[in-house]
Amino acid sequence: MADQNKLPIAQPINHIIHSVPIKLEIETSQYNSWAELFKIHCRAHDLIEHLTSETPTQSAASSKATPISDELWKRQDAIVLQWIYATISQDLLHTILEKDMTAKKTWDRLRSIFHDNEGSRAVALEQRFTNIKLENFPNVSAYCQAVKMLADQMNNVGLNVTDKRMVL
Repeated sequence: MADQNKLPIAQPINHIIHSVPIKLEIETSQYNSWAELFKIHCRAHDLIEHLTSETPTQSAASSKATPISDELWKRQDAIVLQWIYATISQDLLHTILEKDMTAKKTWDRLRSIFHDNEGSRAVALEQRFTNIKLENFPNVSAYCQAVKMLADQMNNVGLNVTDKRMVL
């Protein structure tokens, strides 16, 4: 019988940046894209529950061959925390870092930072999008990339930017 306190080899990978290539920053408003990639990574390593629960739930324990020990849960939670910290900016890290945080508390705190400010972010992004000018960029490609990035950020805060509007 395998030791339930041993972590499977795939779980403590150090290369999360390959799975979550977006560095979450306050300025870029890429939270929804970052969060989706992060959840996919956690699901792939069977650690998604750490984003929704402080402790192993009964349903998760019953779906596994043997219930997970508190020690293993804490070790897995620390891995998920390391993944979060590795994929966010230093400014965000300093904003959310506290003693004895769990992955769920950290996840919830990040979500609130980005979703609680959606209204003000939407207004600021709308203004930037409306006032973007080709003359401020070295070439058309850089301009188009900036317009696309702003449109993606606006979509992330609930402002639907159609292709027609981007062209106009």
